[in-house]
Amino acid sequence: MSTAISPVTDASFSSDVEQQKGVTVVDFWAAWCGPCRMIGPVLEELAEELAGKVRFVKANVDEAGDAAMRFGIQSIPCLVLFQNGKEADRIVGAQGKQMLKKWVSKHVA
Repeated sequence: MSTAISPVTDASFSSDVEQQKGVTVVDFWAAWCGPCRMIGPVLEELAEELAGKVRFVKANVDEAGDAAMRFGIQSIPCLVLFQNGKEADRIVGAQGKQMLKKWVSKHVA
């Protein structure tokens, strides 16, 4: 995992996501999910390109099941965008880099 993307767990979700100012993108994923592994490198590139503007974190649904359940994650990969700790948008399924960058950028001031 890239150093640009931090892992979060049930224990750290509140402090790492819900108490953060600005934009945080949470990648709900699992190691056994092929599409999740497919978009992993794309998210790492975006995290590096948007460093300082957007935080990217990964929540493994097998290890952060409570957070996944609380936010109604039913399919993965699921990217949930938080603004100032509140869910603002989400996208389900593997997407291309340009589409994801456009999606994130519309939420960045």
